[in-house]
Amino acid sequence: MYPTKHDYTLLTTHSNMSDPRIQKFNTEADKIISHLHSEFAKLQTGRANAALVEDAMVDAYGQTQPLKAVAGITIEDARSIVVQPWDRSVIGNIEKALTLLDLGTTPVNDGVVLRLNLPPMTEERREQMKKLVGKIAEEARISIRQQRQEVHDDVKGESDEDVKYTLIEELDKATKAANDKVEESMKKKEEEVMTV
Repeated sequence: MYPTKHDYTLLTTHSNMSDPRIQKFNTEADKIISHLHSEFAKLQTGRANAALVEDAMVDAYGQTQPLKAVAGITIEDARSIVVQPWDRSVIGNIEKALTLLDLGTTPVNDGVVLRLNLPPMTEERREQMKKLVGKIAEEARISIRQQRQEVHDDVKGESDEDVKYTLIEELDKATKAANDKVEESMKKKEEEVMTV
């Protein structure tokens, strides 16, 4: 039995995922995964990382802005972060913003730079972090599910049953791929958190 002209059309139009609805899902899923990675980067794993502090909101020049906009951030060693304000007049406000971050340490202000010495992670803190990693991953999964539902509802209105079936299949594949990425990132982060 040879494929009909109709089969070829189906194969060419949908096997390459050219449908804008599937593309929209993939774009949104990528954004969700990107957000997940940035949330994971902010988690303290006992190792110094600029992402832990760069988004701390600082009151400077009559407005609130992220720390990375008013200071240079350097990693001195595995447990030390050095924050150097570009203008010393805001050092007090930066200190206040860093204190609010709850990193388990107080910034040391020498009038020129602020030093953060991260405490070693306790077993209890690691367990809390692992739970938080799971919670953040679950939020990502929920967002992916919502995106899938939106596109699925849109596809259900498709009059051609074959096209509808193919699109739903593509959508399910794309959803599985996105969830696999979330799972992989979560496992990696959990490992990082639990590694002493």
